[in-house]
Amino acid sequence: MLASLSYLLTALLLCTAAVNSSSAVPPKIGKGYRLISIEESPDGGLVGHLQVKQKNNIYGPDIPRLQLYVKHETDDRLRVHITDAQKQRWEVPYNLIPREQPPPLKQTIGRSRKPPSTAISDYPGTESMLIFSYIADPFGFAVKRRSDGQVLFNSSSDESDPFSDLVFKDQYLEISTKLPSDASLYGLGENTQPHGIKLHPNDPYTLYTTDASAINLNTDLYGSHPVYMDLRNVVGRGYAHAVLLLNSNGMDVVYRGSSLTYKVIGGVFDFYFFAGPTPLGVVDQYTALIGRPAPMPYWSLGFHQCRWGYHNLSVVEDVVENYKKAKIPLDVIWNDDDHMDFHKDFTLNPKAYPREKLLAFLEKIHSKGMKYIVLIDPGISVNSSYGVYQRGLAKDVFIKYGGKPYLAQVWPGAVNFPDYLNPKTVEWWVDEIRRFHELVPVNGLWIDMNEASNFCTGLCKIPEGKQCPTGTGPGWICCLDCKNITKTRWDDPPYKINASGTQVPIGFKTIATSAVHYNGVLEYDAHSLYGFAETIATHIALQGLEGKRPFILTRSTFVGSGHYSAHWTGDNKGTWDDLKYSISTMLNFGIFGVPMVGSDICGFYPAPTEELCNRWIELGAFYPFSRDHANFYSPRQELYQWKSVAVSARNALGMRYRILPYLYTLTYEAHITGAPIARPLFFSFPNLTRVYGLSTQFLLGKSLMVSPVLDKAKTVVKALFPPGTWYSLFNMTQAIVSKAPHYLTLDAPLHVINAHLYQNTILPMQQGGLISKEARMTPFSLVVTFPVGAKEGEAKGNLFLDDDELPEMKLGNGHSTYVDFYATVGKGKVKVWSDVQESEFALGKGWTIEKVTVLGLEGIGGEFGVEIEGNELVDTSKVEFSAVEHKFPLELEEGGDKRKSMMVEVKGLELPLGKKFTMSWKMGISG
Repeated sequence: MLASLSYLLTALLLCTAAVNSSSAVPPKIGKGYRLISIEESPDGGLVGHLQVKQKNNIYGPDIPRLQLYVKHETDDRLRVHITDAQKQRWEVPYNLIPREQPPPLKQTIGRSRKPPSTAISDYPGTESMLIFSYIADPFGFAVKRRSDGQVLFNSSSDESDPFSDLVFKDQYLEISTKLPSDASLYGLGENTQPHGIKLHPNDPYTLYTTDASAINLNTDLYGSHPVYMDLRNVVGRGYAHAVLLLNSNGMDVVYRGSSLTYKVIGGVFDFYFFAGPTPLGVVDQYTALIGRPAPMPYWSLGFHQCRWGYHNLSVVEDVVENYKKAKIPLDVIWNDDDHMDFHKDFTLNPKAYPREKLLAFLEKIHSKGMKYIVLIDPGISVNSSYGVYQRGLAKDVFIKYGGKPYLAQVWPGAVNFPDYLNPKTVEWWVDEIRRFHELVPVNGLWIDMNEASNFCTGLCKIPEGKQCPTGTGPGWICCLDCKNITKTRWDDPPYKINASGTQVPIGFKTIATSAVHYNGVLEYDAHSLYGFAETIATHIALQGLEGKRPFILTRSTFVGSGHYSAHWTGDNKGTWDDLKYSISTMLNFGIFGVPMVGSDICGFYPAPTEELCNRWIELGAFYPFSRDHANFYSPRQELYQWKSVAVSARNALGMRYRILPYLYTLTYEAHITGAPIARPLFFSFPNLTRVYGLSTQFLLGKSLMVSPVLDKAKTVVKALFPPGTWYSLFNMTQAIVSKAPHYLTLDAPLHVINAHLYQNTILPMQQGGLISKEARMTPFSLVVTFPVGAKEGEAKGNLFLDDDELPEMKLGNGHSTYVDFYATVGKGKVKVWSDVQESEFALGKGWTIEKVTVLGLEGIGGEFGVEIEGNELVDTSKVEFSAVEHKFPLELEEGGDKRKSMMVEVKGLELPLGKKFTMSWKMGISG
């Protein structure tokens, strides 16, 4: 919410003279460590011990002895774990992200192979795609790709390098890697990147979950994802790998272009290297470790409407009705905290949202297939008459400071924060959600402010003799009596990360970092896990309610959050720049394993222009998560508020609802392989260096390219087209062909967004509708794309269908069907056919294919025939053929070619989707 703007303004006042920690090259720290022993571990890994070479006290004393553990966990994943050899250190809890445990610490070193002082040794692993090598003195390690010897990571420091050898202190850890200057890096979020999706040398990359508005550039925002993908072009071929540092402590990552340095204020070095070598392979390997993306209900891919400031239920009812009148699709209506009784979680405002009227409204929209989602914040109001608080207090569920619940302030005033690392807290949270669901049958939950956000800083108490909050003025002004906490090294660590872009104290406007969680865990260590742990607890609660598939939207995320939830990019602004930035953030979250992501359409902060909102819904209709949301002080910006925006919404969302089968199939692919729904072009074209930094276009799946207008007063868009044939999604008679990557200026009047389908694809579509439930039951059509004028070619596509209320998204449960579609052209004949797995579900729904459109043929057909599974011949007397010649742009700016080519439509089909079919015809009539 709006509090993040206050956060930034206060931070700037506190630290106007702060210097960016990555802008200057600091002196090197120490002389590193040397490897004094190494041996094989019982699990097939390596265990070594390192000893510091020269002690120093910069950022505290060195930890004298370290334990090194190296293991090829899979053929394509290598782990390198470094920790204190003598004392257990904080790590991301193994119950939050399940993974293999390193061997126990050895207090004494037994017999082992003593490494030579300077020799390089290899640890290849039997079948591994990666090779680990090390230098003993000073210790450094490298990771190489076996197939070509590429060095993917190299921690050794030469005298000329701007970074140190390994540094390992209690509150300062540093390690670096050399990089080739032409490597393209992506990831390390969450932040708003003004230079686009690629990491930009010397921009700050600080990871520490913070309630700082997304309008702030190069700032640590709501999530912490210490992972990057590295894409390199070697002799014309793209190779990708990824590096994860699994560590929840605050960190600066300094990217210089030729090197990358981690500066971490606690925990351990727990590195995972993912071999790739394709971008899709990387996210597959990454999500296999951190958790596959959560299955999503079908309706979540529909359009969502929200606003902070729907003051009463009648306003919400009017919004739903106005969408219907405007014939704009709408699946989900949301409430921010307006439904609450004085901002208290799990309550209803008895005047603005009386329960009986709300239940009647929900019964009405639920009967149509619409859904209702509300917000909850983690801060629990300190209130003696508030049952949620009293039950939490009785079960001792809150984070502590000095043995008492830590006091903070959020929207209801004084609050305590639940400690989601405590199993008792999870039980209490699950019970409170159950109680609330009995009060209001919501269809999902939106968890906000969970970085955690605090309107105050330090150690606070409720003021005597005055009301807090006053009930007037901005609700985010701290009104508790507070004092700063600087007496501990946890509140004032020796190294200051570039928190919030201004190096404010790490406890600023959040939970004090010396506060204590369950089992003595410090907030200092667990801070960036707070929202992640709340997400897991919320997922457990929703999954246990009715056995249905949960839907959770969270603001704060960590490694693995996508396994449980969707994400929106937070408090953006209604500006053209924010429109552009939304693409890079969306694409990054696909890499992070959080594919269900989108930005507030038209902007959260006031106020978008009519033209901007037109362009934003055109783009936002193709976000994986598509929601219009605005804040309390913004003018109303529902899509029907402007007639022109309503036209753009009907066009763009109309197409979204037609391709819902494709989008839903992409969520299934994401769930089983990690594949992003929205992805950069280099995922499909990794060999083309020209797309490595492309941040103004993106793909949905492998082959649907979206090229939005992102600038004011533009009626054209300059779009890059990789080699091949591309067909306009909105007018399939239009084709763009090229032999080499080229830019083309496309017409884009106000109500038009350009989207193009690549060759060799089969796209399943339906007829659309105003609610996904209705759209889902309409007949199917298939769009088959061949290269223009194809005499030979093949195309493929697929379709996943299931009962989307079931918790699991999988085959084999009797409630799902998977269809592979194939098409070939060759020797004057076109053939289209399907292969069906588990047909019963689709047959039970009665779904049929009524039309097949084939693009890129030389001509129309003759000798048409269709056969359905079981040698069942189809009556083709009602089947109609038609053909239209493709149109091409008058000018291709950088080469390309044009050929005579046809769009052929086959209508009048009634093919059961759940049965295998084969249809074919001869191309008897030349175009």
